[in-house]
Amino acid sequence: MKREAPAKVNLTLDILGKREDGYHDMRMVMQTISLCDTVTVEEIESGFVLETDGDFIPAGKKTLEQQAAEHFFAAAGLAMPGLRVCLTKRTPAYAGLGGGSADVAALLRILRDRYAPGMATEELERIGLLVGSDMPFCVRGGTALAEGRGEVLTDLPPLPDCVFVLCKPDFGIPTGNLFALVDGGELENRPDTDGMMAALGRGDLDGVAARLGNVFEEVLPAEFHEVFAIKARLLEKGALNAAMSGSGPTVFGIFRCMDTAEAAAAALRERYVQTYVALPVKKLG
Repeated sequence: MKREAPAKVNLTLDILGKREDGYHDMRMVMQTISLCDTVTVEEIESGFVLETDGDFIPAGKKTLEQQAAEHFFAAAGLAMPGLRVCLTKRTPAYAGLGGGSADVAALLRILRDRYAPGMATEELERIGLLVGSDMPFCVRGGTALAEGRGEVLTDLPPLPDCVFVLCKPDFGIPTGNLFALVDGGELENRPDTDGMMAALGRGDLDGVAARLGNVFEEVLPAEFHEVFAIKARLLEKGALNAAMSGSGPTVFGIFRCMDTAEAAAAALRERYVQTYVALPVKKLG
């Protein structure tokens, strides 16, 4: 049992405020991309085993994958068999690309297809939300408006044909610190999410690119301003526009054609090893 686990980018990311439950109300246009991990599942005699060729797996506590599997079998009303889950990692971790969430979402799709093929995608999204706020989108995929914690999804027209170049510098950005900085000030430059949705409706790639935006960029501490240098480099190499994805630090540029994108990626890869070329991916769930 094997499925790909496509990463995501945020075409827009806006934070509307902090909620009483400690989460934040978000408004984002999200897009699945072809950069992906591979998740493989097999039954074993008993227990739950997670193996990966990439990220370190902390000992002594349940992984998100195990939590998701337990929630799935509880929702399906089935006894959970022994499972071995193997992750072949390509999407960089702690990068703003949802790689870990995509792995869990792919696991849920595998379990649904094998053990409960009649389960609706909406139920799979509900199960995913028990594990993380961006799980519902990673289950569904495609192009969507995400609101609430990220779980209130509205399908949008697909992104016009284009190519992404993604570049992750060699540092991480603590997500909690960025949320605290947003909470502590007034944002001046919010993304035009309504305009982004209108451009998608028209199939207007230039209009989409013009409206890329992420409020986290406005509060980015000085030690992470290399993000802006990468954006400038992508624009210099022919990107229609560029933005940081999620809480970063990965920056992505949108290109009209593959040749220009591959040339740009080659140039950035001279300095940034974690540079990738990817395409938009349509709805998964």
